[in-house]
Amino acid sequence: MKKVSMKTRNEIIEAHKPNYKVSTKKEKNQIISAICESTGLSRDRATRLLNGSAKPKKKISKKDNRGRKRIYDLTLVFNLEKIWKLTDFACGKRLKESIIPMIDALERHGELILNEESKEKLIKMSAATIDRLLKKSKERFSHKGISTTKPGTLLKKDIKLRLGSDWNDAIPGYVEVDLVAHCGETTAGEYVNTLDVTDISTGWTETIAVLNKAQKHVFNGLMTIEKNAPFKYLGIDSDNGSEFINNHLYKYCLNNNVCFTRSRAYKKNDGCHVEQKNWQFIRRNIGYDRYEGNNAVDILNNYYSLLRLHTNFFLPQTKLILKKRIGSKIVKKYEKPQTPYQRILNSEHISDKTKDELRALYLTLNPVALNNQMEFLLKELNKLAIAPKLGYEQRFSPKGFALMLSENGI
Repeated sequence: MKKVSMKTRNEIIEAHKPNYKVSTKKEKNQIISAICESTGLSRDRATRLLNGSAKPKKKISKKDNRGRKRIYDLTLVFNLEKIWKLTDFACGKRLKESIIPMIDALERHGELILNEESKEKLIKMSAATIDRLLKKSKERFSHKGISTTKPGTLLKKDIKLRLGSDWNDAIPGYVEVDLVAHCGETTAGEYVNTLDVTDISTGWTETIAVLNKAQKHVFNGLMTIEKNAPFKYLGIDSDNGSEFINNHLYKYCLNNNVCFTRSRAYKKNDGCHVEQKNWQFIRRNIGYDRYEGNNAVDILNNYYSLLRLHTNFFLPQTKLILKKRIGSKIVKKYEKPQTPYQRILNSEHISDKTKDELRALYLTLNPVALNNQMEFLLKELNKLAIAPKLGYEQRFSPKGFALMLSENGI
């Protein structure tokens, strides 16, 4: 028996329907048998079609089968991306906590215009939805750098060790410090460094560029940061580099009753707070190029004067409050993301005068203007980046030797 087309099958069914409805049971069986023989349908299928309970399926286009309507339109997603970029590409959980203060700041300076419906949608948006809407916009970068820490052994016995788990409940003023080298691909010669100081309790971070790793430049940088920060030093924790482990800083800490500790050698996690900020605020923005001279120091410090406002007032940070092992698993619990500015305001150890000064400063800050000025300074800084040169060690490496041959036309 040849297989009939769908059109022919439907015509046969429609022709038998009037007689089928008024026929007896015996006559119905005969009609069904005839239809099955001519169309190849099963008896059950033929019966359903004749009864009208199984109508031929109508082809549904994808456009008609889209499910529920879109809640967040493209304009709303565009505004979300704008806020996301201004918060240094924060994850959904941190971005959710910064949406309200960021909208207030942008509206205060005329950088964002939202109706009440759109504003309400942005505020009520969950962290998972934020991550989903920004999925296509996210980019990841991976870089590698050079370690430039040279051990200072003279005072190691006098400066006690501090493990990474200590000072978790410290009050504002207990800081971790570190140097980030802008040496490019070689540590030969003098190059600019960035001094990074991070408060353990609030996450408040201050950075300053110094001409080189000389003890006097690093110490002067520490003193300048203390003047700008909303707290005085109560404790300083550093790595084992000679720029920190020296008599100058050691005597300052003794005379001013500042707790001075150091981390274990080759244990970066002991300084986890400042190491995290090294990547987040310095490497991601400045990169790994080589910079030398006072011009680079000046531009970097102008940039850092804006970066400190941007990061401390507008970028929420998570903080680990509980870590315990259950069987083979380690369970971690984090507090609600907050900006360092919010943690400073919530701290009972900061004076009301300092808090009032920070509130007044916060109302003057425009996130978009800060971002535009930082981008301009980064372009100026890139003009001073020094191209990599072959050092003695690199000259005799396979890659360096091949490059040297190509430069000489060999």
